[in-house]
Amino acid sequence: MLSFYVLTIFPKIIECYTEFGIVKQAIKKNAVSVESIDLRKYADKGQVDDVAYGGLPGMVLKPEPVFRAIEEISKEEKPFVILTEPWGDRLNQELLRELSAHKHIAIICGRYEGIDERVKSLVDMEVSLGDFILSGGELVALSLIDGIARLIPGVLSEPLSIEEDSFSNRWLGYPVYTRPQIYKDMEVPEELLSGNHKLIKLWTLWHRIKKTYELRPESVPQDLTPLERSILEGIKAGLSFQEWYGRFGSRFKEGLKNI
Repeated sequence: MLSFYVLTIFPKIIECYTEFGIVKQAIKKNAVSVESIDLRKYADKGQVDDVAYGGLPGMVLKPEPVFRAIEEISKEEKPFVILTEPWGDRLNQELLRELSAHKHIAIICGRYEGIDERVKSLVDMEVSLGDFILSGGELVALSLIDGIARLIPGVLSEPLSIEEDSFSNRWLGYPVYTRPQIYKDMEVPEELLSGNHKLIKLWTLWHRIKKTYELRPESVPQDLTPLERSILEGIKAGLSFQEWYGRFGSRFKEGLKNI
């Protein structure tokens, strides 16, 4: 079981989220545990913040509650400690996979103007969702918990969903459809209705490559297979999937096993 400890002054934010979706499933299956730790319980007279030294603006989270909470958690086993900071390591799928290898993770949620610098002596990693400012670190903590929980074997009822996710695969995701077959004159692509599994695999790969090229061109891999290179060249030439398949698709039928 992977244990999460979330140090926050708003524990109900964390507790509410654990009652839904994938995180709830993970807890129910004993794959993860999530404990929200109210920093006010470790503060002197409940005071978790104070004015900044030097006359600087804003309130700063005090060090004592954080040190005391981490010391309490560490009595059994020292956790890997994460601090939410806007300049931290950018959260991505690779980082989630790395973190999923830990057994105990403590996440310190920042608030106000920041946290006393001395807390950094406890921290193993600083993590951010991106180059923007949030009111607190709870959303970062929940993103970490959700993203890691779904990687743990047995949590998802469809394990292949992980492999098909954007950023898990070397390409971004493909379009998906469900019933009805026609809605507001918009039809499900005929390839998905064909029952031809090789054609469907080729169609999904085409759209993965197209989406990556259009939305994340910097993420296009350098080590392209002959099939991927042909598809990318077709996309750059402005061909539709049907046009590309009509010209080149038959050449790559044997290579579909490796998609």
